[in-house]
Amino acid sequence: MKRPKATADGPTVHEDETALATPFLKCLMRLIRAQDSYGSWEGKADAELLADFIVTKKQRREIPIIGDPDPDVLWRLQIFYTCVGLVIEQRSGLVVSSTMMMSHEGFGRVLLTTGRLVVLSKTLRDVHRFGFDTLGKLAEAGAKLVDDAVAAIETYPDVARAQ
Repeated sequence: MKRPKATADGPTVHEDETALATPFLKCLMRLIRAQDSYGSWEGKADAELLADFIVTKKQRREIPIIGDPDPDVLWRLQIFYTCVGLVIEQRSGLVVSSTMMMSHEGFGRVLLTTGRLVVLSKTLRDVHRFGFDTLGKLAEAGAKLVDDAVAAIETYPDVARAQ
């Protein structure tokens, strides 16, 4: 895949730096680096490791949706929602469990729960093309899911703390 190039002074670089400083992308980077058991990604910058999460509209159109989703895409999907759960835990202080079910056709569902409360229920479609336009959009999407889940916990605190 060809990625848009940014210059050192370009707005894309500044936007990426801002996005990389968000709690969601910091957590995502920790999760990705934790998967590097052989240290092969040690020299890579955070933006390089997150580059696979960036899929432009043109790239998205070129990806066929016929066949099984790529295992790398499924890994990115799993780590994205794991990150959402971890950031919810950081903000709420409650343990979050995640469940993801995917069909071989790229459709499925992800649920995040805490206590007896479902804090996130999302239908996944077209996961072959999972990705975001920019790092900023990635951070924004993660933060929105976290904010919605934390709002649900604050609305129903007794259900969230129920055993």
